[in-house]
Amino acid sequence: MTSKTPQQEVSAAEEHAEMMQRMQADLIDSYDEELEMEIDDRAFDEGGGVFSAEQRAQRRAYFKELFRLQGELVKLQDWVVATKHKAVIIFEGRDAAGKGGVIKRITQRLNPRVCRVAALPAPNDRERTQWYFQRYISHLPAGGEIVLFDRSWYNRAGVERVMGFCSDEEYEEFFRSVPEFEKMLVRAGIQVIKYWFSITDEEQHTRFLGRIHDPLKQWKLSPMDLESRRRWEDYTKVKETMMERTHIEEAPWWVVQAVDKKKARLNCMAHLLAQMPYHEVEHAPVTLPPRERRDDYARQPVPPEMVVPEIY
Repeated sequence: MTSKTPQQEVSAAEEHAEMMQRMQADLIDSYDEELEMEIDDRAFDEGGGVFSAEQRAQRRAYFKELFRLQGELVKLQDWVVATKHKAVIIFEGRDAAGKGGVIKRITQRLNPRVCRVAALPAPNDRERTQWYFQRYISHLPAGGEIVLFDRSWYNRAGVERVMGFCSDEEYEEFFRSVPEFEKMLVRAGIQVIKYWFSITDEEQHTRFLGRIHDPLKQWKLSPMDLESRRRWEDYTKVKETMMERTHIEEAPWWVVQAVDKKKARLNCMAHLLAQMPYHEVEHAPVTLPPRERRDDYARQPVPPEMVVPEIY
């Protein structure tokens, strides 16, 4: 075994330092938007930390555009309710591709009764004996609702195929059925929008390492995720087959370039807004009525043992 030259050791150290910096930036990026903004304002504007002056300016521009798009999503929500529109939005992609991050930003300012997320677990024993699409049916939207599927019926074309959870016959039947299933949804007045979040081999590797080293994100790594990392090429093959056989005019696939998570969020949100002919809905002015006060009312004291301790 040959030892490394001093130049190789320096190069390895620089590569490690760069990797740690990217992991630290990714950790900060994973926190809540308001917290991110506070960190930006206080820590990174003091001249130190992870980001350069140019990167801090880019982050401020990102937040400005994010909040603008979220404002437009609120208008879209009002239009969906007013017109009784129905929409299903499917988010697919490799593990750590950023699906959950964009879903969180889309739903963050919206009414969960109007825009809700369906993230189904693995099917139980009973569900495995049902018609494959049956367990998804109850999550479909009624009039005035948007449903975001964090993974969907396309599990059969991805993880189930790669991991051997379905037979060849079930796999082929899926491809025969899914175009007709989605066309049926569209005929029933449900708009179907499908996004695939695309990342590189290197970027997934970096994000997985970030999850391993971040105690707040380790829960995201399951044995299935680790196995998917090993089977990168198998997932590539089934993804290509899936898109070739399910990219239909009524419900086409849209690919989001997701190596840069912030750009991916903004691009996906902007594209989603362009898929519906929404407009701002006029609302009657809201006036706060005066509170009624009665002479015979007296507020009862709360027993001290019921009060949550004020430790902050």
